[in-house]
Amino acid sequence: MKRRKIAYGVLVFILLVILYVIFFPRISVLSISNKKNPKQKIYSTQAYEAGFCISYTHSVNKGRVHDYYECDKANGDLILTNSHFVSYGAGMPELEETDGASFVLLENGYLMKNINRRVPKLVMAVGVIANHTFSPCYFGGELPGEPLSEIPFTDFFEPQTSLIFECKKINYIDFMLYGLKRD
Repeated sequence: MKRRKIAYGVLVFILLVILYVIFFPRISVLSISNKKNPKQKIYSTQAYEAGFCISYTHSVNKGRVHDYYECDKANGDLILTNSHFVSYGAGMPELEETDGASFVLLENGYLMKNINRRVPKLVMAVGVIANHTFSPCYFGGELPGEPLSEIPFTDFFEPQTSLIFECKKINYIDFMLYGLKRD
């Protein structure tokens, strides 16, 4: 009888440990979710760890824009670090708006460095004409260039879908269901 109680106790303990490991939020990810349907989402551990790039065609100057972000691992904010664009025009960042930022003239456009604009989450809509893309890697260094592999948001979300980007922790089950397989 005593052995049976010990065996049940050990079994319950093992089950609790397994449930804890599976369901407790432990994996740090960049979460991209549909604002109206939060069950439609993707996660990227690589984007959380190394940063990511959102690229799009600017509506006024029609040039390609690459905005580079990092996740602040201390407090979970998103940080817009740099922006690379081919033509300066309406709606592009102004140097005077951002302390510590600088412009670099490149062969293929402009780079605004050290923007360091923090937001708890980023909300944007998948463009119809803008061809929004995501690259779950940041090249760091002095001059980030064009992303190596751009994944169209339309591979995962319909055009005009409002998306929420945020850094967060998730459990293993969510990661297995929604983790970005292209990492």
